[in-house]
Amino acid sequence: MTDIPEIVPLGTLPPLGVIPKKMYAQVVRPEKFGEPKDAFKLEEIQVPEIGDDEVLVAVMAAGVNYNNVWAALGYPVDVIAARNKKGEPEKFHIGGSDASGIVYKVGKDVSNLKVGEEVVIHCGMWDRNDPWVKAGKDPMFANSQIIYGYESNWGSFAQFTKVQAHQCLPKPKHLNWEQSAAYMLVAATAYRMLHHWKPNDVKKDDVVLIWGGSGGLGTMAIQIVKAAGGIPIAVVSSEDKKEICMKLGAAGVINRNNFKHWGAITSDINKPEVFASWTKGAREFGKAIWDIAGKGKNPQIVFEHPGESTVPTSLFVCETGGMVVICAGTTGFNATMDLRYLWMRQKRFQGSHFANDDNCRDLNQLVIQKKVDPALSRTFKFEETGLSHQLMKENKHPHGNMSILVGAPSLNMGIS
Repeated sequence: MTDIPEIVPLGTLPPLGVIPKKMYAQVVRPEKFGEPKDAFKLEEIQVPEIGDDEVLVAVMAAGVNYNNVWAALGYPVDVIAARNKKGEPEKFHIGGSDASGIVYKVGKDVSNLKVGEEVVIHCGMWDRNDPWVKAGKDPMFANSQIIYGYESNWGSFAQFTKVQAHQCLPKPKHLNWEQSAAYMLVAATAYRMLHHWKPNDVKKDDVVLIWGGSGGLGTMAIQIVKAAGGIPIAVVSSEDKKEICMKLGAAGVINRNNFKHWGAITSDINKPEVFASWTKGAREFGKAIWDIAGKGKNPQIVFEHPGESTVPTSLFVCETGGMVVICAGTTGFNATMDLRYLWMRQKRFQGSHFANDDNCRDLNQLVIQKKVDPALSRTFKFEETGLSHQLMKENKHPHGNMSILVGAPSLNMGIS
């Protein structure tokens, strides 16, 4: 019988199925809320127990996204206090909403996974006994739906993580651990935005305008649109970001800094001279789209996430009957629009939040088929968890996506 170790060194694994008593984890505590570089601290934590519908995964690599910048700051939500109010006892947060790893233990009700399987993890969690879920409705609309590793504890910045079994999908065999950990949150979010909201799903020859084309969401969206036969047009904020967009399949790239009309619109838009000035700027941006797609070809879908500074223009340039779909507000949450363009042109303004199991499965198949690449740009060591999030907070992170090594022993640097 194999002895149960107290803990194993980072970069190593215990024998398959052997669970140490403790694990190394990057932990955020309320008294350390603040800059990510200071908030994350390496600690030894008890390995969590799993529920009947859960699995324990040995984390090989973890992905980096903005969720845990917010968790480290304790803003806009103190995620620890929020869970404590629900009765969860832990006075700490182990973040990480993306992961690749190996199944080490399965709950008694789990039939779709076995110890030893290599998986990637998606971040959609919900209560299987939620009446909405039991009725077979989209669990992303369920009251119990939360985001793993942000709204839940026991995320991927640790040697072991516990997840619901439905969150696990096959690891693409052609990708290494760090590539496999980098894509799921942003790619599944992008997939739902582009394919879920029928009849405004991307179709062959559709023009799709993609904000933040060189970022995590944008790099995924470009490839998903291309895989569907659409025409992805990326928007970036500097010339050096154009190359990665073109490499991933963009039909063209627009530098937003070539235009000056950004920002929320106010009631002053009702003044003829203000309306004329703003409309002139928006039309110049629209012409830049035509210069790539062809005269008169407006975006059937606008892939939004900047929010406050860009929504007025997104709605303006969107095709009649088209859709602006939004999943974030990185420039601000107080978006404005000229409603005349919304109702007179019968456009759709659609919110979207992560993805359900079907969305994640279909996206993962595109990755397995090599139609979507994780666009991994940098891999960090485990002790650099705080640094990676600090770079993201300061918008100094590289293009594409980032990973952190946990159980995987070697680095793989550069765009794949």
